[in-house]
This record gives sequence, C-alpha cells and structure tokens, in this order.
Amino acid sequence: MSDNADQPQARVTVQPGVQGCAVILAGVWRITAAPPRWTDCVGGEKPARVTVVMDAVERWDSSLLLFLFEVQQWCRTHGAHCDFEAVPAKVRTLLGQLVASHETSVPFDRSENFLTSVGLATQDAWKKVREIIAFVGECVISAWRLVRMPHKFRWRDCVDEMQQCGAMALPIVSLISFLVGLIMAYQAAVQLRQFGADIYVADLVGLSVVREMGPMMAAIVLAGRTGAAFAATLGNMKANEEIDALAALGISPVDFLVLPRIVALGLMMPLLALYANCVGILGGMMVALGVLQIPPAAYWIETQSIIDLSDVNTGLFKALTFGLLIGLAGCLRGLQADRSAAGVGRAATSAVVTAILLIIVSDAFFAVAFNILGL
Repeated sequence: MSDNADQPQARVTVQPGVQGCAVILAGVWRITAAPPRWTDCVGGEKPARVTVVMDAVERWDSSLLLFLFEVQQWCRTHGAHCDFEAVPAKVRTLLGQLVASHETSVPFDRSENFLTSVGLATQDAWKKVREIIAFVGECVISAWRLVRMPHKFRWRDCVDEMQQCGAMALPIVSLISFLVGLIMAYQAAVQLRQFGADIYVADLVGLSVVREMGPMMAAIVLAGRTGAAFAATLGNMKANEEIDALAALGISPVDFLVLPRIVALGLMMPLLALYANCVGILGGMMVALGVLQIPPAAYWIETQSIIDLSDVNTGLFKALTFGLLIGLAGCLRGLQADRSAAGVGRAATSAVVTAILLIIVSDAFFAVAFNILGL
C-alpha cells in the first residue's frame, strides 16, 4: 500500500489490516487542486473491506465527495465491503445524492452479502410501516379533535378542496363512466343476443356499475388526478420548508393541511360514485337502444327491478372508503417527499401507485366480506 504524498493539501493514507484496509483522509480538499485518485492509492491490492476515516480532514468540498464516490464504485466492482460508518452523516447524505444522480454500469452492488441485504431491506420496510402507522394515528387523533371542536376546523380550505376534487372532476368522471357502461353493455349484448336474453343487458350493466365499476372507476380517476395533486402540493411545501414553518409555529401539519383534504375526498367520493352510476347506466341504455332496439323505458324498468337499496349502499360505502384511502396515500407521500423537484415528482408517482394498490386490495376485501355477509 502507499501514502499519497504528491498532494500537499489533500492526503490519503492506506493502512492495511487483517480483514481489509483503513483509508485515512486528511488535509484540505479543494476542487481547484488535483485530488488523489483511489486507484493510485490502492495500487494492485484487492482488500476485502475498505474502511474510510476522515477525522483529520480540515476543510472539504465536492472533491472529497468525488473521491468517496470513486472508492464506493471500486468496492462495488471488486466485491469489497465499503464501510462509511466513520464518515459524518452529512457527507454520507451528499454522497447518496451523488450516487443517485449518476448512472453506473455496475449491475449489482456486491459489497454486501445476501443476509446483510435482507436485513437492511427488512429494517427499511419496518421503518416505512412505522411511518404509515404513525401517520394514520395522527390522522385519527386529528379527526377526533374535529369531532370535539368542529369550529376550529378549516372549513374554507375543505370547501375549496371539495370543489377541486368534486366539481372539477365531473368531466373526466363523466367520460370514463359513460365509456365503461357503453363497453360493458356492448360486450354483454353480443353474448346475450345468442340466447334471446337481450333485456338482461340492463341487469348486468346496472349491478356491475352500481356495485363495482362506478365507485372503482371514480376512485381510480381521482387517484390519478387528486391523489397526485395532494402529493405534489405537500411535497412542494415541504421542499420550500413551509411545513417546517408550520411546525415551528406550533401548528400541526395534519390538522392544517391533511385533514381538510381527506374530509373533502371522503365527502365527495360517494357523490361522484352516484354520478358515475347514473352516467354508466346511461351508457348502457344508449347501446341497448342502438344495438338491441330496447326502448329506454323498458331498460329503465328492468334496471329498477334488479337494483335495490342494498346495492346502492354497498357502492357508496366502497366509494367512501376509497376516498379516504386516496387522501391518506396522497398526503402521506407528499409529507415523505424529498426536498427537491425530483422528490416531488417521485412523491406524486408513488401516491398514485399506492392509492390504486390500496383501492384494489380494499375492493377484494369487500368482495369477500360482502359475500360472507350475504350483501
């Protein structure tokens, strides 16, 4: 091993050990000076473990990050374990951002064994689960405060969000619901016509739209439209340190920002689901009139005979649940966003994916539960 003595300011000393080598950084690291190169320091040796220590570094800039990045990439390529535990947390954070912004040709990080990777992944998953549980708990506490002291709730913000996620979403919900009802009716008409059961198109479309497709399509539309908007708004506020300012003033971000949005979605989703049901049935009625020559009056009477209040209530309960899940997913991802423009974009994408996943899982749970209860 060698000591890089050619650099009077930035110095690198490699000390070999039993299980690997220790890399001691010292001096002043400036980007204007030629920094040491890791390949020159390590030479032809291939240590199994590289431990970096920078206690003797007086001042540093991006040149130090570039050197650590070179060390990390060398360890990945040669399958060595890279230990940055002795490096300050601030430096590790900046190094992580540097690694994330650079594409590497190394297909797999071989610096850690399989058990270590599984342990770190499990630890990260448990941390995320704890964050979700804590966020849901804060929302429940905030909702209880709303019940106890409704006069302190920000009703004006809630009404504004109701307009954005309700009235402003009517055009896209109308289009999607009409096309879904039309497609379902057309597919059913092709099959039922073979058996002379044309009128049962109304039964199939009515039950499917009221119990499943109406709430589901409205929820998916709002997940992509409103859930992403919630995440982007809160993520941008976090990047601008507005949420930190609220916390510094003693104002709960959940009470001030999250709960009005969740309440707005919870109130508007059942109404949107009812509207989607009507538009979907209308789409089926148009196909029945144009393809099967079924009069609208006969179609409507048959729809009324097959749909009862329990079917409508089932769909409305699903819609309420979907709305709350969309609001929770959007606000959670927004509060978890990184403080950057890229972090806001990732938060919006994650909010949509999380909301749709929760919608599908909860709908499957409702299907099993309603079947057991006979609803």
